Amino acid sequence: MKLVIDARYTRITHHDGISRYTAGLIEAVKSKADVTMLINDERQLNLLPDVPYLKVTSSTSVLEPLVALQVNKLRPDVVFSPMQTMGTLGRKYQVILTLHDLIYYSHPHAPKFLPAPIRWGWFLFHQVYWPQRLLLNRANAVATVSETTARLMRKHRLTRRHIGLVSNAPSGSFQRRNQELKPKKTLLYMGSFMEYKNVETVIAAMQDLPEFELHLLSAIAPQRKSELEKIVPANANVVFHNGVSDQEYEELLSECTALVTLSREEGYGLPLVEAMSMGTPVVVTDMPIFREVASESALYSSPDSPREFADKIRILADSATWQDYSRRAIERASYYSWERSADQLLNLAKYVIDHK
Repeated sequence: MKLVIDARYTRITHHDGISRYTAGLIEAVKSKADVTMLINDERQLNLLPDVPYLKVTSSTSVLEPLVALQVNKLRPDVVFSPMQTMGTLGRKYQVILTLHDLIYYSHPHAPKFLPAPIRWGWFLFHQVYWPQRLLLNRANAVATVSETTARLMRKHRLTRRHIGLVSNAPSGSFQRRNQELKPKKTLLYMGSFMEYKNVETVIAAMQDLPEFELHLLSAIAPQRKSELEKIVPANANVVFHNGVSDQEYEELLSECTALVTLSREEGYGLPLVEAMSMGTPVVVTDMPIFREVASESALYSSPDSPREFADKIRILADSATWQDYSRRAIERASYYSWERSADQLLNLAKYVIDHK
């Protein structure tokens, strides 16, 4: 099988969720199939595995609808895109497009760093379902990262195509922590600061956790940082890191009490699995996607109750309880691996070939 993977969403200097997902899949699949990747900037190669590649136009180019005319020269059997927006006009191959989640139908405002025209288009796109259906129905099959999202896709009839699971997974670089060492009284948040992430409730809960430090790890815009600083309780310890390296992230995960999030919507929750793979307990929103990903290994809280969240954190203050949840986390995280995800992708690719 000749498989092409669209890696044009890979970042230049550091991974985000889609970028890491793409690189992880390519690394795992390259020993199982004849893989070529698509890039649009050679600097992307610094964050990608060493496999053959074709440089094509950017995914944001006005020529994107016709990108298949460039890809055809590779004569692939199947092209996999980690997004649903890849151009397909004139293609001579089977294609799998990906929809990670339906978050922006509930929270349709785009990230503020995007240009205004794109933000308005983003907002309008997510007011109705038919544009998404047009995108997804161009594919031979559609991939998603969770059964929760697959159920929502079927509920809203987003595609007539077969839906297959190609899960996310933690990086192989994360090493299991020493469970015998007493954890520091630190809590970590890794993720964006968009409104649906509900960081405000986590910050409010720190009023009842004066002995703990909350570390907000991700890069944050100055305006958003100022907004959040204003609501930090007087007796709370909140540290803004404005971005950390993978090495710093792993070090902080290896010594903290828990990774936390009270997000109102998620498509998967990769930071949860990364933390659990090291044996770090997680305290998260009680919602279907986190129940699917973490099962009985997490502590769950309402996203609207700072006090309930604080109570869950205090449960982990007991050493025996913390070690119990650490063991649960490792056991659950073992269910997710890039090797398993690669097999899922190849099975989906075989499906579309068999159902031409």
